[in-house]
Amino acid sequence: MDSIIRRIIRRATLLFPKEIDKELKRFLSEDCDDKLRYEYDLNQSSLVLDLGGFKGQWASDIYSRYNCRILIFEPVKLFACNINERFKNNQNIEVFNLALGATSRIETISLNADGSSVHIKTNTKESIQFEDVETFFVRNEIKHIDLMKVNIEGGEYELLTRLVETGIINNIDNLQIQFHDIGIDATTHMDMICSDLSKTHSPTYKYKFVWENWLRKGI
Repeated sequence: MDSIIRRIIRRATLLFPKEIDKELKRFLSEDCDDKLRYEYDLNQSSLVLDLGGFKGQWASDIYSRYNCRILIFEPVKLFACNINERFKNNQNIEVFNLALGATSRIETISLNADGSSVHIKTNTKESIQFEDVETFFVRNEIKHIDLMKVNIEGGEYELLTRLVETGIINNIDNLQIQFHDIGIDATTHMDMICSDLSKTHSPTYKYKFVWENWLRKGI
């Protein structure tokens, strides 16, 4: 069981024991972490974005299956450096030491391994760079994304809202998202975003506050 699943279980015990425990049991019993999160119609020409790279394991697993181009976004400097070292000989994987969001700015992140977030408080902190996702995509001429994984510890609400309001959402075939119960009314905010997503995408699997995937309609 990887650290992400362990962290979800700890969080479920403290916050929503009945609801999330049910979703976790469903997720684990259906072997989703080994299947659904990696089964996509990708090939060598596909572009995959990994938002919240941490150690780069998910990107490594995706690359081993499809040999595709991957852009990894990891705002924590040490994590980004380690990922960059891991893939230094792979020209198809590029690492960006920043976070994508609604605006370009400097934020303070609290460090907590794969749970590092600007929405929590710990004793260890560092400054990180946010870039407006639209600005980044225009500058880097990103026009179509086959798969975007989003596991950014509460930053998904800001990012997904920006993707919808700019219309970038129409250029993303698959969105693999882990929503987090961080902040006030996280469930309400999540439901609003999912309502917006449903206009352009349909869920192919959905485990509340665990993992879900949205496929662009018409594919």
